[in-house]
Amino acid sequence: MSYRIAVRALCEFTAKAGDLDLRFTPAPTAQEGMAGHATVVSRRGAHYLAELSLSGEYQNLQVRGRADGYDPLANLLEEIKTHRGDVSRIPDNHRQLHWAQVKVYGWLLCAAQELDEIDLAVVYFNVITQKESSVQQRYRASELRTFFELQCNRFIAWAEQEQAHRQVRDLALQNLRFPHAQFRSGQRQLAEAVYRAARDGHCLMAQATTGIGKTLGTLFPQLKAFAEQKLDRLFFLTAKTPGRRLALDALATLRGQETAMPLRVLEHVAREKACEHPDKACHGESCPLAKGFYDRLPAARLAALQRGWLDQSSVREVALAHQVCPYYLSQELCRWSDVVVADYNYYFDMSALLYSLTLVNDWRVTVLVDEAHNLIERGRKMYTAELDQAAFNSMRRGAPKSLKGCLDRVARHWGQLHKDQEQAYQVYPLPPDLFIAALQKAVSAITDHLTDQPTGNAADLLNFYLDAMLFCRLAEAFGDHSLFDISRHGNLRGPSLSTLCLRNIVPAPFLAERFATAHSSTLFSATLSPAHFYADLLGLPAETPWLDVESPFVAEQLQVQAVSNLSTRYQHREQSLAPIVTLMARQFRQQAGNYLAFFSSYAYLQQVLDLFQHEHPQIPVWVQSRQMDEAAREQFLARFHVDGRGIGFAVLGGAFGEGIDLPGDRLIGAFIATLGLPQINPVNEEIRQRMQELFGASGGSGYDYTYLYPGLQKVVQAAGRVIRTQQDRGIAYLLDDRFNQPAVRRLLPSWWKVQRWRLLTDHEPVA
Repeated sequence: MSYRIAVRALCEFTAKAGDLDLRFTPAPTAQEGMAGHATVVSRRGAHYLAELSLSGEYQNLQVRGRADGYDPLANLLEEIKTHRGDVSRIPDNHRQLHWAQVKVYGWLLCAAQELDEIDLAVVYFNVITQKESSVQQRYRASELRTFFELQCNRFIAWAEQEQAHRQVRDLALQNLRFPHAQFRSGQRQLAEAVYRAARDGHCLMAQATTGIGKTLGTLFPQLKAFAEQKLDRLFFLTAKTPGRRLALDALATLRGQETAMPLRVLEHVAREKACEHPDKACHGESCPLAKGFYDRLPAARLAALQRGWLDQSSVREVALAHQVCPYYLSQELCRWSDVVVADYNYYFDMSALLYSLTLVNDWRVTVLVDEAHNLIERGRKMYTAELDQAAFNSMRRGAPKSLKGCLDRVARHWGQLHKDQEQAYQVYPLPPDLFIAALQKAVSAITDHLTDQPTGNAADLLNFYLDAMLFCRLAEAFGDHSLFDISRHGNLRGPSLSTLCLRNIVPAPFLAERFATAHSSTLFSATLSPAHFYADLLGLPAETPWLDVESPFVAEQLQVQAVSNLSTRYQHREQSLAPIVTLMARQFRQQAGNYLAFFSSYAYLQQVLDLFQHEHPQIPVWVQSRQMDEAAREQFLARFHVDGRGIGFAVLGGAFGEGIDLPGDRLIGAFIATLGLPQINPVNEEIRQRMQELFGASGGSGYDYTYLYPGLQKVVQAAGRVIRTQQDRGIAYLLDDRFNQPAVRRLLPSWWKVQRWRLLTDHEPVA
């Protein structure tokens, strides 16, 4: 078996040493780097050979790359590195890596031209001062050959191990069996569609109700397709922690078929959840787990991969045993794991790790997007940037004097933006050129400042710098998919402050590239209807098939009662309180057990709760509060035990409206006192208008895209908490007359048999 590797990748694997050092120091942009290389080359003579292609072999490994430049008259090979600031600040382990690269290139050139010796140099070029700093040394060809073979031997041993792992893995996956005696109703249909998508290399949208085992029904066929499709990696992407847990449970079930299933599974979590020393900075002078990180990484990496099962606790255990940072060990393991379970942002964000690794390594990947209805809002947030004037002014007052001029210029242009704005909120056709230009100059000036003074800078300056860079980057990509708006605060007739927002409303232009890069992507959820709404907003390829998986449930399992003469519209809230309270108490007395009651806002929830506790103090209640932490959420859910009795009050679309599992008697009913429609406000009205412009001609509706579809998706998710298994029975009350409208009914699950109810004047419901 032969292997191929680039010089840079070889050296990064074999020659990295020393500390992990993530102190913020601005690096040249890609454009600055290319311009710097061109400047250095232009200073050499016409005889100078730039971008010299070199390759060589050792045993079964082919190494290839492009050396930056070679002067044949001086017999000098150069590696050019661009930088900002004082060259002495370049860490020693970075320098070692640079020398490893030029030494490998040096041997490849000596072998190609039969040279006995050669001069090698690492040239550091300052993109600000345009000055070069060069370190030069002469080497005998025999020395370079020894160094080259040492790096190759280190990598070949690893490559052979990886190739052996892949062969055993693919064989095991070919023989993988479904872990249960039979598929659940609808699960086989889902699995077959997912397998076809992986086999044929296309995307798939699958709407499948909770209870059929969607997670297992998507993972199993994707893994079965690995060997045939020569897949490198599977990314299982989730919006929330419960989704990761379900994926890991399903993967544990599949791996359990063999005593040592050769499938490496990694749970990659956010840095703040993995950090052992949140009070310390990420460099060797501060954190003990960053000190000597790269020296201890090879042993930690090997120990981790020998385990194969790498959930958060396993990664932490290995990391601490080898005294390395758990988060950055996990980042390294993303390169070598077969399945990575992680949050959406690790593949879809602007600087996504998994997406970057896919491009750099030319991986053939397949992607599973869990609870994919969440990707619209998450995608919007990933590609939205905001600048707050109050925070900017506060930062500016304490900023270094060297930045005063550029920040004052930003302030002047900012002040002009909303000077004549009469409304509190206004959308403008384009981001203002003069302001963006001033902001770009400020970013450049702050970059230079941070280069010269990388330590001791205020957090608010760094935060503004990062926000401003994102704002400028998104301004360059501005189009119909985004809005530029200004929100004024304070006295509109006098001095006021504002917030500037580049608001992404259609993430499709950004996400489409991510779907196109993957060999296959399957998006699945209990609520992916209507198909065109999700396809339009997420940027899925044309003709992406949409599957509505057969439900395992029957109408008799869930009584769905839609009250026909009750309105929960804002102007009718006060009149709705008493009827809702009466209905909830009546249902509880008829069948005592655990219920969830969902409302459109905390304010509405509190109004109903106050009246309910006054009228029916003997019925136990527990309440979702704003900004509940994980412990508080667990405590809320713990009230739903098998022998429990009471009603949990929650906000629709919040933590308890989806992603929680309360089977059997843990939850027997739900009251949904809202259609879940987003609030009508200036922002949403602008989005509605833009949606109409973008999708109205093809049959879409701005109102539906902005209000109706997102609202009903939350309703169906909330009602889906009641029926979790084929043995469950329950009831769901839809408390609003609009649930009886044909356009709304069409968006409810096909297996529901909705009964129309009418409340009498004493608030007693009748069929």
